[in-house]
Amino acid sequence: MSIAERHPSPIVSVRPVVLPAPTRGTDLQVRVTAPVHGTGLPVIVFAHGFGGNMDMYAPLVEHWAAHGFAVFQPTHLDSRTLAVGPDDPRHPEIWRIRAADLTQVLDSMEMIAAAVPGLAGRIDHHRIAAAGHSWGGQTASLLLGARVLDSDGSPGEDLSDPRVTAGVLLATTGTGGTDLTPFAAEHFPFMSPSFTEMTTPALVVAGDQDTSPLSVRGPDWFTDPYFLSPGPKSLLTVFGGEHSLGGIPGYGVTETTDESPERVALIQRATTAYLRSVFNPGDPTWSQVDPGPLGRIESRGEGGPSPESAGRSAQ
Repeated sequence: MSIAERHPSPIVSVRPVVLPAPTRGTDLQVRVTAPVHGTGLPVIVFAHGFGGNMDMYAPLVEHWAAHGFAVFQPTHLDSRTLAVGPDDPRHPEIWRIRAADLTQVLDSMEMIAAAVPGLAGRIDHHRIAAAGHSWGGQTASLLLGARVLDSDGSPGEDLSDPRVTAGVLLATTGTGGTDLTPFAAEHFPFMSPSFTEMTTPALVVAGDQDTSPLSVRGPDWFTDPYFLSPGPKSLLTVFGGEHSLGGIPGYGVTETTDESPERVALIQRATTAYLRSVFNPGDPTWSQVDPGPLGRIESRGEGGPSPESAGRSAQ
């Protein structure tokens, strides 16, 4: 059965579920979106982009939930709703606190599920994915094994989490150093990841028109998590996609510069199929995703999707 043939389920969304976080300085607020029915639900913990919040990314989150996933979205300290600016003493460590937010969500899954009517006892603690968009992609990548380089260029602290067995990295920033603009190097020194230790299976999604003001490189900067990490990995290149990848941050979000329901629908289908196949070996839905004229899929690495799926696109 192809993913397009599966009927979406009714969903429920609850916010905020508040987790005490005394060392963080601000309690952690989480939104939970899940199907009304079903048990053994795989979990996606999602990190928003810079300035975002738990109420964004409805086009993805609602689709994932309607197709059988429980999605947990924390609001990170950089959110515009919290106004934690550069003069805040926590600001230099926000990148690390972001990763800790995802870890705290994983630590508190039962508590969070209990706050959602009917969700307690229905989530699967053994099928967990970390996903994120833009800076949120870097945050999610840390749980997959990526590191932030120290000032001497050596890989920094390992923040990976063995509970996370898959990832989805959307428009995720690439390497630092000479690839950054002077502004980015000055204000975002932590934007210097190493992907050589990112061994967890992941799908990387990049737009071929995503040109960032933070990098001196072009759209290929956003493919670094795929090309610079060990397999198994897959890459979905979205043709014509800019940083919002057609509009995944939300319905009618003004920051979307490349609005395209068709691109969003492709990403909905592809990410859902990928996670289904990773979590359920033998599930054919990933091999059935055909981007058509909207993109290209390539895969590599032992244990990844089947070789015949590599490089598929419309001819």
